[in-house]
Amino acid sequence: MIRWFLVVFLALMLISWLTPLLQRLGFGKLPGDLRFKLFGREWNVPLASTLLLSMLAAGLARLI
Repeated sequence: MIRWFLVVFLALMLISWLTPLLQRLGFGKLPGDLRFKLFGREWNVPLASTLLLSMLAAGLARLI
């Protein structure tokens, strides 16, 4: 159980570090990504970017 918490924690840290780089490459700004303001705060829901990155990861996993 602790191993899963560690894996999730490390994955979230990696994603937070890579977010600025991915945004410069255009991820998070694709047509299927949602951006809206609610309660004075901007919220991002990157649906299309998540699908694209998961397809890329699955393709790379298949090659290995």
